[in-house]
Amino acid sequence: MIAVGYVLGLVIGICLGMMGAGGAILTIPVLVYIFDLSPLTSTTYSLFIVGITAFIGSVGYVSNRLYNLKAVIFFGVPSLVSVWITGKIIMPAIPNELFNIGNTLITKDLLIMLLFSILMILSSIVMIRSSRVIRKEDYAETKRFRYGLILFIGLFIGFLTGLLGVGGGFLIIPALVILANLPMKIAIGTSLALITVNSLLGFVSKIGPEILIDWGFLLFFSSLAAAGILTGVYLSKYVSGERLKFYFGYFVLVLGIIVLGQEFFIK
Repeated sequence: MIAVGYVLGLVIGICLGMMGAGGAILTIPVLVYIFDLSPLTSTTYSLFIVGITAFIGSVGYVSNRLYNLKAVIFFGVPSLVSVWITGKIIMPAIPNELFNIGNTLITKDLLIMLLFSILMILSSIVMIRSSRVIRKEDYAETKRFRYGLILFIGLFIGFLTGLLGVGGGFLIIPALVILANLPMKIAIGTSLALITVNSLLGFVSKIGPEILIDWGFLLFFSSLAAAGILTGVYLSKYVSGERLKFYFGYFVLVLGIIVLGQEFFIK
């Protein structure tokens, strides 16, 4: 099973490279169910893994100027503020034991996994539906830019990153295309840049006495994901990321239902 987990590390990177999203959606279940890490530790590790992987993937896009600086600023600044507040203030304030539902004690770890499974289901719907909403690839930018909605979604993405350890690419890319009217390639490059900054800041904000970092494992797993994203960027030249996202959305939907059942109904 451990070998399967490392292979999935490569898959995580490939998903990020081809779609600009989906990394943490796979990372956290792999860390929790295959490597037997706690949800809190897994969400923290996920931020580092996805942040490093997204950074490596973003280099090619940035060097080819396939990013939008205005979107990075207006999306990124509120997101960073929200990440830091969530990681440093909100998460530490949540007690380890919350309340009971019948005979089930809702703990902090269980709450994280329940919310994460719901997020997986919702994000799968976004992935499936976005392929019908987002237009064809195009490299020409237009002038429409909905500042208010972009600022709000940036705050929301930052909250999700700090709380659940997700980069938020599954929401960032549709938002950039629909609200900032960016072409798909530029939206992916911008998304990877935003995921990099959000995730690494989120990782720093969550480090504390509750989290013991195994740097050897974390760096090795991150290196596999990094190799995966380089592969994914190469494959994206030949395979439609939007078509892949459509099928990946259904996979995430099934996985989210399994995680929800595992955490709430089976335990």
